[in-house]
Amino acid sequence: MQGFFIGKIMKQQPMLGFLFALITAMAWGSLPIALKQVVSTMNVETIVWYRFIVASVVILLLLGYKKALPNISKLGYYSTLVMLGVLGLAGNFFLFNNSLNYIEPSVAQIFIHLSSFGMLICGVVIFKEKLGLHQKIGLILLTIGLGFFFNDRLEIFTGLNIYSTGVFLSISASLIWVAYGMAQKLMLRKFSSQQILLMIYFGCALVFTPFAKFSQVQGLTPISLGCLIYCCLNTLFGYGAYAEALNRWEVSKVSVVITLVPLFTILFAHLAHYIDPTDFAAPELNTISYIGAFIVVCGAILSAIGHKLFPARPKVR
Repeated sequence: MQGFFIGKIMKQQPMLGFLFALITAMAWGSLPIALKQVVSTMNVETIVWYRFIVASVVILLLLGYKKALPNISKLGYYSTLVMLGVLGLAGNFFLFNNSLNYIEPSVAQIFIHLSSFGMLICGVVIFKEKLGLHQKIGLILLTIGLGFFFNDRLEIFTGLNIYSTGVFLSISASLIWVAYGMAQKLMLRKFSSQQILLMIYFGCALVFTPFAKFSQVQGLTPISLGCLIYCCLNTLFGYGAYAEALNRWEVSKVSVVITLVPLFTILFAHLAHYIDPTDFAAPELNTISYIGAFIVVCGAILSAIGHKLFPARPKVR
């Protein structure tokens, strides 16, 4: 899922920034397709544990090499934020992975932008930020787009069934991620993004250790094993590329590229089905659903850079 990775700001390099942002969008867009192949064989707790432990070990080695490990003894009240971040990210990974047992990746990923709007609402409530006109319009477009996207499946919202369970889990995953996003934003006052990730990743790995069944990896087929390895690496290079993009490009412009994640999921789902129709299913979407996905992305883009289209009016004295 995306976060706030603001480290040491480098000189603006728009082309590299765009490439890193594009890598991030492609990584996050392809992730649920690979996860879908693994959840049928391994339980969610085990999948998530492998992803977090690999990420923790790599970041630990990296920070150890740089001699930049966080001083845990001086956490103070930040320990509460660490626990909040662990709760948010662990919950996000668990719920999102679980949703893929009920719905296809393209549907699960369409709700990714709810986390961004959740951050906006928290900014208004907690930090007393003002919700701009462009953000209000973006939220309206998001609602309309979701209606179009589910045009032929609106009945899932009127009753409890397998499909609605998957939708509920996906929505919950996006919303609970806000706890992680807020914790990370506040912790950036004292720690670097890599230090924050190490503490939260390691905490998440500890949460899932009692529930992980490590022997399940032996039952994976070559394809599903490859997908598991890809999911573990995806956590690293997806978030890593995002951090590099923000260091080299404007945040608003990076956000615009990231909004393309659901479209990349749909694209990669079609490509995977074309290459291997036996293992990868094609998205079950009609024309109106595709239009809805496009509207959702437009709403997210408007929220990211709409302030340039609707500049604030100067106050009249």
